[in-house]
Amino acid sequence: MDKRFWAVILVIVVIFGGVLWFKNMHKANAPSNTTPTNHTEGTNTKDVTLLEYGDYECPACEEFYPIVKQVAQKYSNEITFQFRNLPLTTIHQNAFAGARAAEAAALQGKFWEMHDALYDNQTAWASSSSPKTFFDQYAGQIGLNVTQFDKDYASSKVNDTINADISAFGKTGAEMQTPTFFLDGKQIQPGATVDAFSKLIDAEIAKKNPAPTSSSSANSQD
Repeated sequence: MDKRFWAVILVIVVIFGGVLWFKNMHKANAPSNTTPTNHTEGTNTKDVTLLEYGDYECPACEEFYPIVKQVAQKYSNEITFQFRNLPLTTIHQNAFAGARAAEAAALQGKFWEMHDALYDNQTAWASSSSPKTFFDQYAGQIGLNVTQFDKDYASSKVNDTINADISAFGKTGAEMQTPTFFLDGKQIQPGATVDAFSKLIDAEIAKKNPAPTSSSSANSQD
């Protein structure tokens, strides 16, 4: 075998190794001191939390997005709605990039604004070979310092934060799919309607906030 043969083999090995590195770059475990995200909205007077693990490139998540938004608004004075990242990188090429954009925006206090922009414009950036161009555009539209956004987007801090969410999801034992919802820590599978969510949330609120019995009411009037 001549030198050219071994040179070709070496090139193949290097390329293959590079592909594996790129695919696994976003799958590294977050450092142990990195905590999962805590993006929440709602006053939570009823002590009930609805948590969504979502993927910004996921079509099903985009379908649920306006419904969940209505649910969060409907119960804004009663529960907490929380969102965490679960980018399915094996099937969605730009999912981790989308999560980076949201977490970079969060560092400037604009998480929900970027969250909404990503879902509102999913068809524009999801299949793009340069999604960052779109993210910079959204960053400007929602009032971010784009230069700082770019730095945060490329930071290990943002990368570690997303991986912390992924690790937290892994501890739930749930199947890796999006969107996945938890109501007070228990996985639920609501239909894609506001009513379907409402039935589950109303039941949880009633369970955690039982109405006073008639005897209790009578005693309170004595």
